[in-house]
Amino acid sequence: MTDLTVNVDKIIHAPIEKVFDAWLNPKMLSLFMMPMPGMPESDIENDACEGGDFTITMHVGNDELPHTGKYLEINRPDKLVFTWVSHCSVDNSIVTLNFTKMDGNKTNISLSHVKFIDEKTRSDHEGGWGNILDKLNNVMS
Repeated sequence: MTDLTVNVDKIIHAPIEKVFDAWLNPKMLSLFMMPMPGMPESDIENDACEGGDFTITMHVGNDELPHTGKYLEINRPDKLVFTWVSHCSVDNSIVTLNFTKMDGNKTNISLSHVKFIDEKTRSDHEGGWGNILDKLNNVMS
């Protein structure tokens, strides 16, 4: 099943430009790109332009889990689209982030991630992306 999708929405207590830029800044990204609470910071390398590549190395115990991809669309501060390649992804797995400015210097992020190996992997990613967005809110607040 490759048509499985994760959709997660989260209100971040920070201005839209700051929230958007956090996804492209390696130092900021390392502070919240952690799919489980208590994980150490991830190692980030990226070329933050359309067509540019990124590598996110997550640390789980003694294991290093590389996640790579390519930026497909960077439309600051409204939309970010990138491919997602990991040990449990399928071809053409894509993450889309839509950013919406809200009152009071808040930003709504709507995250959509398409294509998973199976329902368990989809469910694991739903939890992981939820934790990442929660951590982002903590870092931004």
